Amino acid sequence: FVVIAAPTNYDPVKNYFDTHHIEDVIDLVLSVNPDAVMVIKSTIPVGYCRGLYMKYARKGVKKLNLLFSPEFLRESMALYDNLYPSRIIVGYPKLIDNVQFSEENEAIKVIADIPALEKAAHTFAALLQEGAIKEDIPTLFMGIKEAEAVKLFANTYLALRVSYFNELDTYAELHGLDSAQIIKGMGLDPRIGLFYNNPSFGYGGYCLPKDSCQLLANFAGTPNSIMKAIVEANNTRMNFIASQIIARQPRIVGIYRLTMKTGSDNFRASAIQGVMRRLSDSGVKLVIYEPTLTQDIFMDWTVIHELDEFKKMVDLIVVNRMSRELKDSVDKIYTRDLFGRD
Repeated sequence: FVVIAAPTNYDPVKNYFDTHHIEDVIDLVLSVNPDAVMVIKSTIPVGYCRGLYMKYARKGVKKLNLLFSPEFLRESMALYDNLYPSRIIVGYPKLIDNVQFSEENEAIKVIADIPALEKAAHTFAALLQEGAIKEDIPTLFMGIKEAEAVKLFANTYLALRVSYFNELDTYAELHGLDSAQIIKGMGLDPRIGLFYNNPSFGYGGYCLPKDSCQLLANFAGTPNSIMKAIVEANNTRMNFIASQIIARQPRIVGIYRLTMKTGSDNFRASAIQGVMRRLSDSGVKLVIYEPTLTQDIFMDWTVIHELDEFKKMVDLIVVNRMSRELKDSVDKIYTRDLFGRD
């Protein structure tokens, strides 16, 4: 097995994932060992793998052994989620009983041994089970397109849930309501639950923003309202947060941490950076405290390396997730962290 876990950044110009790294690896594998079974773990568009079967069939490749197995790893919890996975899913190529997909089916028939790939899917899942500590892991085998869709729909649903509680919080803040009481009252309904409900500045990180945009792109030509709203809701929330900060007319705004969540050192596409750009565009002066940064400038903003100096020089501290080291500065803080957790 060759596991392909190459990055697939979302390209806003093409309105699609940039998947060229994956194909570079596939070309390399085919040149070295065409009998190897390749398992894509990267997040990809729905229908991408079947498209690869067509592409390589046209190129005259005689055999392509390609599976897709989505990974479900939470930020800062990747090791735990491999050892105690919520589920294991492996997709393999299946023939679709629909004339619209006949060209794809013919390509798969030419270069894929479907029974062998189904067996390989079970072998690969067994390896993942063997590597885990958790026992009796729910394990599903499905068509390769369905496996691709599971990942995108799951992450977009999570983005929806974040956006829902953020919009609840926006309403509460503007109308003088206690968001925490409303959310706790809702969460006692077991269909809703007291989890994944802490308001923030928006959904961020490497997965949710790009995956929700990719799923929306996949919906082109398909009737939808919710998918479009999920993507737009994040911009609406960041606009609102920026407007609330600007309304306080701060002289210097301090941004405490760039990370997307507590316990993480990753700030790729963190929502706080979207808020920062909006503040800068409105002429607000910003400085940053981010202990993982060694440079003095991050993008166009000054990085302050000493926390005490940072606290003294700003008159408003913007915090996505609260920290005990800010307890002596609560009078300066703007946050929507209601529960002190992610």
